[in-house]
Amino acid sequence: MDKIVLAGMEFYGYHGVLSQEQSLGQRFAVDIELSLELDQAGNSDNPEDTVDYASIFDMVRAVIEGRPRRLLESVAEDIADSVLKSFPVKEVLVRVKKPHAPLPGKFDWMAVEINRRNE
Repeated sequence: MDKIVLAGMEFYGYHGVLSQEQSLGQRFAVDIELSLELDQAGNSDNPEDTVDYASIFDMVRAVIEGRPRRLLESVAEDIADSVLKSFPVKEVLVRVKKPHAPLPGKFDWMAVEINRRNE
């Protein structure tokens, strides 16, 4: 299966269980992989035969910057659901990273990763 990958998208949102996460917000990073057939686009060189990357970016931004959610699982699920409903992709992998989670100790980031398929 072919893939389109958008990695390292960053947006500011207000997701988290703790009240300070919901009031102060923080930066989130999102990686998304779309699985679909790209042979027609590759042969035609026609943008209409593939997925509009800018639309995917805008869709991810709308979820991250939109309604606050307590769980990253919910954020990732909403992104995956929006993509699968809006674009002709067979599968989507969504990774939502929280680089500044309020945890003691040093870490680069924590994340939730989900993989969903169109039925």
